Amino acid sequence: MARLDGKVAIITGGAGGIGAATARLFAEEGARIVLVDIDAPTLETVDSEIRASVPGAEIAPLAIDVGQESAARAIVDHALARFGRIDVLVNNAGIRSYEPLDQARAETWAKILSVNLLSYAYLAREALPALRRSGKGAIVNISSTHAYNPRGGMGQYDAAKAGIISLTKTLAFEEVGNGVRVNAVCPGLTLTPFHVRRFAAEGKTEQDLRAEKTNHNIQGRWADPREVAYPILWLASDEASVMTASVIMADGGTRVL
Repeated sequence: MARLDGKVAIITGGAGGIGAATARLFAEEGARIVLVDIDAPTLETVDSEIRASVPGAEIAPLAIDVGQESAARAIVDHALARFGRIDVLVNNAGIRSYEPLDQARAETWAKILSVNLLSYAYLAREALPALRRSGKGAIVNISSTHAYNPRGGMGQYDAAKAGIISLTKTLAFEEVGNGVRVNAVCPGLTLTPFHVRRFAAEGKTEQDLRAEKTNHNIQGRWADPREVAYPILWLASDEASVMTASVIMADGGTRVL
C-alpha cells in the first residue's frame, strides 16, 4: 500500500516550491488533497501538472487568502464537502519581507504574522475536530532553520518562524490525548520558484544555482523542494506514529553562525 492511502490532506502554500512538491508526493502516495494558495492561476497550473503526472490523483484546489481568519473555516468546509474527512494538515503558506526591525512597519508585521503564524493556528483550530475523528490525525508545520538561526534584515519572518516551533510543541502537548500528532519541518536553503525569480534578476539561471557551491550548509548546495517534501511525507504518515512535538531540520547541515 502507498503510505497515505485513504488519507485526506490539506496543504497550504500549494502553488509552488515546497507546497507543490509535497502535493505531488502526497498524490503519488495515495492521498486525496485540498491544495490551497492565494495565487489562483499558478494553483491551477500545479493542479493540472499533478493530475497529468499522477494517474488518478484527486485534488480539490482552493484559491483563498489564508491570512484572513475566515479562510480557515472555508478551507475545512471545502475539504469536508469534497472528501468527507481530514487526516493530515500541512501548514506551509508563507510570505517574506525585507525590512530591518528599526524600519519595520505595523502593516508589514500584521501581514507577516497573519500568513506565517496565525494562519497555522487558525487552520489547526478549525481542522482539529476532523483530525481527532480520523484517529490518526497529523499536523506538519513548515518553519525554517532561521527560527533558530535568525539574520539581520528579516526579523519579522524569522520571529514568525520561531513562533511556529512554539505553536507546534504546545499543540502537540494539548492534542496527544486526542490522537493528533503535531510536528515541524525546518527547511534550509531550498531552490523554490521564488528564489529562481529572485536570482534571475541578477542574471543567474536555475541551472547556475544548482551547479554553484554555497557556504550556507555543509553539503554546499541548494535543496530541491522534493527533498524537503520527503520528511513532510514521513511525519504525515503512520510510519511516524511515535513522533510528536518534534522538529526535523531539512537543511543540508546548515551552519550555525
